[in-house]
Amino acid sequence: MATSPPVPTYPPSPGDGALRHPHWWQHSWVRYGALSTLLALSGLVILALVRRQTGTEGFLVGLGLAVLPVPWLIAAFRWLDRVEPGPWRNLVFSFAWGACAAALIAIVANSFATRWIATATADPASADTLGATVIAPIVEESAKAAAVLLVFLFRRRDFTGIVDGVVIAGITATGFAFTENILYLGTAFGTDQLSGGRGIASVTAATFFVRIVMSPFAHPLFTVLTGIGFGIAALSAERQHARRFLLPVGGLLLAMSMHAFWNGSATFGEYGFFTVYAAFMVPAFGLLTWLAIWTRQRELRIVRAELPAYVLAGWLGPAEPFALGSMRARRMARDYARHHHGRPAAREVARYEGYATSLAFLRQRGRKGKAGADFVVRERELLDELWRRRAVARPALEYASRTAEPVRPAHAGPGPTPHRPAYGYPTTAYAQYAQYNPYRS
Repeated sequence: MATSPPVPTYPPSPGDGALRHPHWWQHSWVRYGALSTLLALSGLVILALVRRQTGTEGFLVGLGLAVLPVPWLIAAFRWLDRVEPGPWRNLVFSFAWGACAAALIAIVANSFATRWIATATADPASADTLGATVIAPIVEESAKAAAVLLVFLFRRRDFTGIVDGVVIAGITATGFAFTENILYLGTAFGTDQLSGGRGIASVTAATFFVRIVMSPFAHPLFTVLTGIGFGIAALSAERQHARRFLLPVGGLLLAMSMHAFWNGSATFGEYGFFTVYAAFMVPAFGLLTWLAIWTRQRELRIVRAELPAYVLAGWLGPAEPFALGSMRARRMARDYARHHHGRPAAREVARYEGYATSLAFLRQRGRKGKAGADFVVRERELLDELWRRRAVARPALEYASRTAEPVRPAHAGPGPTPHRPAYGYPTTAYAQYAQYNPYRS
């Protein structure tokens, strides 16, 4: 019977060792209950406000049209998060916060600020312009950033880098845009009902084209800048307090500025909106998309670089660093487990891949002196999770490694030679790690 390889022991507990029972408000179920209640109440209030403004028929039309881009946006962010998938509860919270709490804050604060400016200046037209270009970006981006901040503070283990910040921010903004689109589309439908607008000339069609077809990525694009700031802060050492504070604030200010520029494009002349869209929004979207994909590939290189240390310690098989550093090999491993042992086995392999990725990121932070005080405890927890699943995951990953990286025949010319250790893991991958620089482009 196999035994666990030796690892550092848990550090001693602080204090005198006496058990201290938490207060009732410190229990996790109390926090989850309070947060769920807050989001539910926010959802009911925002539902009533939107329905009162659009009417029941307009609300249903707006809901049916606004939901169309949501699955595509969520799928895109989930694809980006596949290297180290975050728990679903974080994504559900982020979407609910954006659709309910952030939307409610924005509607109430924007309306109050615009009315106050109109009263103070006696100029409703300039109040609307100022509200759209100054007040709305500040209020909305701050409300959406609150979700990123909450995950960063209270789910810190799930927030380890730029991709996590991008995903949380993007999902939050998707929820916010969903509610906002219901309001805009429902109001446009009500306008058409009063004016008799039909076909492509209707206000509803124009609103749908601008918000759903042309710019469904607008709100996620703004808020992702905040997420990148938090993501870089998550990669910083805990002692770098100024950096960890200024980076999220800088990302938030950039998000507000881009949002204000986009909202103000309608005031730049007849073709100002389309000019800003083509010359600024589309290139910015392309640049941030490239950055997100590059960051995902960098995460895979980190996995390939850090995990071989655990192969030497006996925790992982020699095939695993290569397989875990390839999305194609990961998928093949899950398919292998599903085909031979069913869906539960495939889910266990997916969990194994996630824990192994978290372990690689943790080790990188520790090697760079950026890990927290709980490094040893967290490392042991992740290793224990891997060890419990090794019987299912290791054969699947070995198969995926052999298939994704076939052994080079002897007559194939120069190149790495197959490596088959005495304990029988058939793979060429581990033999190459000693001379392989995973950060080389």
